[in-house]
Amino acid sequence: MTILDKILQTKRLEVKQLLMEERNVSCETMKKRPSLFEILKKSDRLEVLSEMKRASPSKGLIAGQANPVEQAKAYEKAGAACISVLTDATYFKGSFDDLAAVAEAVQTPLLCKDFIIHEVQIDRAKQAGASVILLIVAALDISTIERLHNYATAQGLEVLVEIHDAKELETALAINAKLIGVNNRDLRTFEVDLARTEEVAKHFPFNENHIFISESGIMNPDDAKRAAVAGASAILVGESLMRSASVEDSLRSLQVPKVGVPL
Repeated sequence: MTILDKILQTKRLEVKQLLMEERNVSCETMKKRPSLFEILKKSDRLEVLSEMKRASPSKGLIAGQANPVEQAKAYEKAGAACISVLTDATYFKGSFDDLAAVAEAVQTPLLCKDFIIHEVQIDRAKQAGASVILLIVAALDISTIERLHNYATAQGLEVLVEIHDAKELETALAINAKLIGVNNRDLRTFEVDLARTEEVAKHFPFNENHIFISESGIMNPDDAKRAAVAGASAILVGESLMRSASVEDSLRSLQVPKVGVPL
């Protein structure tokens, strides 16, 4: 059983519990946040999706005592295009309460980062204040990801569709995903290789209505420049920012010029 298999097994149990709980998911008072797609489309620099991340299956505790509100405010002050909050409790030590607290504190686009397999998780993400959700191609069959993608967009949410290779890119394009992120971390082994971004970039339709994002393994400005050269409009960064002594300096060092569409 891979790490991804174990996580999904846990998620199925969590979904059963969520479905048993009666909960009002009205979101009439939800803050209006800017469109992440529009921010990334218009920017002339590599933007940073900054992640509130206490732990991971591969690294263990990263910042176990981190305060999500303080972290999010630091990210917003530094100019993050979006703040990502991990809501998985078992493997990443996050929660929907973290997401809700961050939603109250900042105005930026807000990504609910989780292994979403059911509509009830999307409802909870929206109720907690997310404006963007994550769907992972490796975790879902095409009919399910299309259904969840349509459900989320109908709720007024943006969707970041995560892929790992050219074949999964085909799935993302088939469901008309606008925000597509290449995870440089293999979710089955949790090994990281930035070459994944460069490989998928060879097949990415840059001249169409899609935004290319590089996720995981971005540790320094050289890594950011490598993603930009590959054609990325943004990077999703967690660990290096969570460990940084100066979030503001570290984040701004990653906002390198956008290179543009690779030739």
